[in-house]
Amino acid sequence: MRMSHYYTNDEIESRPTVIHFDYQGHSIEFHSDRGVFSKDSVDFGSRTLLDTVNLEGVKSVLDVGCGYGALSISLKMVYPDVSFDMVDVNRRAMELAKRTIEDYHLEDMHVYESNAYENVEKTFDMIISNPPIRAGKSVVTTILKESYSHLNKNGRLVIVIQKKQGAPSAKKCMEEVFGNAEVLKRNKGYYIIQSIK
Repeated sequence: MRMSHYYTNDEIESRPTVIHFDYQGHSIEFHSDRGVFSKDSVDFGSRTLLDTVNLEGVKSVLDVGCGYGALSISLKMVYPDVSFDMVDVNRRAMELAKRTIEDYHLEDMHVYESNAYENVEKTFDMIISNPPIRAGKSVVTTILKESYSHLNKNGRLVIVIQKKQGAPSAKKCMEEVFGNAEVLKRNKGYYIIQSIK
């Protein structure tokens, strides 16, 4: 199955590489490898989310499905005082994220294994996610629905999702859970959707 390439912990042959990415004046080199999502470059959806999200006033962020850390590590460069928890089920991706964090001596970044919120015990000011669409709709729905109980009051869930991969139904789900959902940006079929607790 195709989704095994990044969603499960299948140990396919390792071919380490480095992704160069510029974000708001910061030049970042991410460790990457086979078996992780978007292994050759920071994907368009993540870049669109990064260009949209604002962490002013935010102290804590949870990144669900963090992969090799494109979202959280990029944001940490711009918002060094924000703490990040980063969760995924792909162990290779998590190890790559940890290596990049170590390279830049970034503090208050915690990477750990969790299927959605299974091992998440804290609450946060913001949850961000570029959800693993190929893992199936039920996984995406879990990420959206269970986010509510892991957000502080006035906390925000911000996701990126393609229209053709379910943006309208994701927005509807978020509206049902939070009572609100706003499309912050549309870019070439990608939607950035936000709900506030």
